[in-house]
Amino acid sequence: MTVLSPPRPRVARVATWIFFGLNGFAVGMWVVHIPSIERATAISHSTLGALLLVLGGAAFVGMQVAGPLADRLGHRRLVPAAGVLLGLALVGPGLAGSWWALGLSLLLVGFGNGALDVAMNSHAVVVERAYPRPIMAAFHAMWSIGGAIAAVVGAATLGAGVPAAVSLGCCGAFCVLASLVAGRFLIEAEPTPASADTDAAEPASTGAAPTRLVWLLGAVAFALMLAEGVANDWAALHLEDVLGTTTSTAAFGYGAFAVAMTVGRFATDRVAALVGPVAIVRYGSALAAVGLTAAALAPWVPLALVGWALFGLGLSGGVPQLFSAAGNLDTRASGALMAKVVGLGYVGLLAGPALIGGLTRWMPLNVAFAVPVVLCVFAVAFAPALTRADRSAG
Repeated sequence: MTVLSPPRPRVARVATWIFFGLNGFAVGMWVVHIPSIERATAISHSTLGALLLVLGGAAFVGMQVAGPLADRLGHRRLVPAAGVLLGLALVGPGLAGSWWALGLSLLLVGFGNGALDVAMNSHAVVVERAYPRPIMAAFHAMWSIGGAIAAVVGAATLGAGVPAAVSLGCCGAFCVLASLVAGRFLIEAEPTPASADTDAAEPASTGAAPTRLVWLLGAVAFALMLAEGVANDWAALHLEDVLGTTTSTAAFGYGAFAVAMTVGRFATDRVAALVGPVAIVRYGSALAAVGLTAAALAPWVPLALVGWALFGLGLSGGVPQLFSAAGNLDTRASGALMAKVVGLGYVGLLAGPALIGGLTRWMPLNVAFAVPVVLCVFAVAFAPALTRADRSAG
């Protein structure tokens, strides 16, 4: 348990919203500029794919470094520092003129993004402990809002012919400034006297059982985020290749998924307060499995759109519950524990699109969707791990 002054958690909650929104905005601005940066550096699609793997690997390293640092240095130092690093790193891709310069830039972007991801999620758990109800899912919804704003801003700047160096430079400067301002309103976890007295007597999460529990939470996060990654890269292509729609109509596939996921994340906290995190993961994952199955088997576009929307709605609340559970296993090592779960989830997010792409060499795209459906069923089966996490934290 933690003791925090009443006004501070509300202010810290707003500051945490800002960091989640900034992270989504920064990542979104990089994504919308990928085609123009690819042309500016004169690299091939295969080279770009390799560089994106470099970015993903650097992000994973940043997550594992930031987790223990958050426990050691505190969130008020690490979260804004990671935000500043990501903002500064965003300038690099816009200035890159060769593949190696772009690769070095993406190393920094990936590391900063991974560090901020873990640091802000770890701080979100600290803020959530000060509230009488769950609030984690709304933070993740703000990430989605930031990405949507980036899509609009990026489309406007690209349409106006603004160079990528200028757009990304302004975005980076904004991230730096906002990180420095919002960082002043973050909070640290403070153990109550009772918990401090029992720290020495109860080594909360140093045993083998809690360690296995962390990896189990990470495995469920891997499954759900792999499914999310499949939707990000293959929803539109499914409508175009399997159902024969136009490119413009196919875009509604991902749109239905993304909108439903964002709305679901804003609603999840209220529902979780009533039914608990286990029900969110169990029934949400079941709904996601039904939705993706319906989309894969749908003979008509409207039914497929409904399926993708149900898929997004089902996935919307699960991952925030897993992150919150990991961060609460041991308040003294919240960042390090969360880094493991977030890192495994991120690996799934990266692996999903590539796995489906490989399977399409031997089977139709909609048949390959059986893999994320099975992983959603896996999440249904192991949702009770959240109950064990609550008992361990207690």
